[in-house]
Amino acid sequence: MSVETIFSKIIRHEIAADILYQDKLVTAFRDISPCAPTHVLIVPNVLIPTLNDISSRHESILGHMILIAAKIAKDEGVSADGYRLVINCNKNAGQEIYHLHVHLLGGLLLRPI
Repeated sequence: MSVETIFSKIIRHEIAADILYQDKLVTAFRDISPCAPTHVLIVPNVLIPTLNDISSRHESILGHMILIAAKIAKDEGVSADGYRLVINCNKNAGQEIYHLHVHLLGGLLLRPI
């Protein structure tokens, strides 16, 4: 697994993205190939390749990712009607970029995730 991902470059603003939120722990931006009317990715600013790579030292980051997802869902106007959070882990689950990320999906799915 790589130590550099496209998400790392987005976090550092080396690649343009529609960033909705960024702080010292996480960055959130719109997915370039959305599966729903609202499709935002929330990523930790440190590289964690998969859920299998988390440890207790990541606990505050993971909790913060969920809190920010709820904030963005409210800001995007999907919290009342409902949304889903999805984390894929490894190839057979559909993970394509090995930098842990939460998909925030609001509205009916346009295609499978």
